[in-house]
Amino acid sequence: MISSSKTVCLLPGDGIGPEVVAAAKAVMVTVGDLFGLALRFEEHAFGGDAIDRFGTPLPPETLEACKRADGALMGAIGGPKWDHLSGDSRPEAGLLGLRKELGVFANLRPVAVPESLAHLSVLPPDKVAGTDVLVVRELIGGIYFGKPRVLAADYAIDTMTYTVQEIERITRVACTWAMRRNGKVTSIDKANVLAVSRLWRETASRIAKDEFPQVVVEHMYVDNAAMQLVLNPRQFDVILTGNLFGDILSDLASTLAGSLGLLPSACLGGITPLFEPVHGSAPDIAGQNKANPVAAILSVAMMFHEWAMPEIANLIEESVSNVLLQGNVTADLVLEGQPFIRTSDFTLLVVNEMTSKYNRVAIDV
Repeated sequence: MISSSKTVCLLPGDGIGPEVVAAAKAVMVTVGDLFGLALRFEEHAFGGDAIDRFGTPLPPETLEACKRADGALMGAIGGPKWDHLSGDSRPEAGLLGLRKELGVFANLRPVAVPESLAHLSVLPPDKVAGTDVLVVRELIGGIYFGKPRVLAADYAIDTMTYTVQEIERITRVACTWAMRRNGKVTSIDKANVLAVSRLWRETASRIAKDEFPQVVVEHMYVDNAAMQLVLNPRQFDVILTGNLFGDILSDLASTLAGSLGLLPSACLGGITPLFEPVHGSAPDIAGQNKANPVAAILSVAMMFHEWAMPEIANLIEESVSNVLLQGNVTADLVLEGQPFIRTSDFTLLVVNEMTSKYNRVAIDV
């Protein structure tokens, strides 16, 4: 048994967010029962839901609850209902604001395609089987936060800015993870065009050479990186990149696994770690029990890794993998008209697999 207690701030948000967060919570409740871990949950409004209820995508109460918690789990935000809003009034502004306020500058997005699950990919299985990529994305700098930002009648301005210190710290994160993996970092930029990217390349090279000589670092333009992710994804180990390029490339990498619904992420380095599935709010299937809960559940596994509880994290990851291997897939992973399993049923299978696996391990011990 693990003797500890943790507070988790739940941010269900919009669309399928409440459904996948409910699935993730069910997994966490099971963890508490199996391991004797006291988990306390607080649920708060966020995104479009918070706009409807409180007039802002990030209410002060939500932010303060996240700062107090040991971890925060977000479902999804946004949707057509709020598309008429602009600037800081949009649901997405709440997420950018939360990341900034928490100071979580490092976004980790793992994409793994074991041979046994390669058939789920939209690419040929022989192209993707064995892929194991970790995208390390700088999260609170770059063009998403740069000033000035202007939207006028006949022109618009967005500003891409990075400081040396911001590039140094995210490079250290990428290199540290590379040392735990296969020792290779591919830094993505557009140094042939952008001054910011030239600074990025120079700084990343210096940090790697001076502080991580055992790590192999290569540089790649973002357009080539997008092509290489599709042509030969197994060449990558750790991908290091800025906010904009990381957003695009990590979504592209979802095609390797088969669906955005399979990809978790962790936002680290600040006051409270924030965990979120990579997928969006999918309003077209919201409330229909069709959402894929895997990304949210695996985000919980990343939370337990961050809390230095690998036994729990590994149990969650192995249980999800086993359920998928048994042929249980949600609607996003099948062709139209084919049978699929619903959100709640998939979650129950994962919970049952965890309980069964834990009991088998306990008996073996």
